[in-house]
Amino acid sequence: MTRIIAGFAGSISLAVPGYGTRPTSDRVREAIFSALEARGAIEGMRVLDLYSGSGALGLEAASRGAAHVTLVDRLAATSRDNATRVLKQAPKKAPPIVVTVGQPVLAFLESARENWDLVFMDPPYDFDLPEIEHNLASLASRLNPRSVVVLERSSRTPAPQWPAGIELDKRKDYGDTTIYWLTASPIPA
Repeated sequence: MTRIIAGFAGSISLAVPGYGTRPTSDRVREAIFSALEARGAIEGMRVLDLYSGSGALGLEAASRGAAHVTLVDRLAATSRDNATRVLKQAPKKAPPIVVTVGQPVLAFLESARENWDLVFMDPPYDFDLPEIEHNLASLASRLNPRSVVVLERSSRTPAPQWPAGIELDKRKDYGDTTIYWLTASPIPA
């Protein structure tokens, strides 16, 4: 079972899509969000959750104070239902905006006009490395200065090549899961 850990929607259970998803464990999510809160990288931020599945990462950010969250997955019905459930608990004064997009990630990134402060990217572990690298390259120009990107991968897969505009801050392993902490950097002209 996946649930929201903290914030206004803390302890709400989330549905998980039936199609080959691998939700981020509560332990890893708690570590991610503790680090993000220590950086001041959630409150009032614009958040993008790519390969959102259940929407757990983006909805956790909404529950903890993100202003705007976009959940992107080619099959968005589950994340849309979960967003409705979470938003019912939102404070009536200044609730977060949550948008769900049912579209492939690359198509979304190539047509996006918004910029983000915090991005979660949790593709299926069996995704090809070149596809992930292409997505990161498409994302780079859509990041605000000092944006944080949290990329989740299998610890058994090689690290991607970081495109111009994104640099590795640190890597942290949690058993079979590796979290890459990435930050926006100036794109050379």
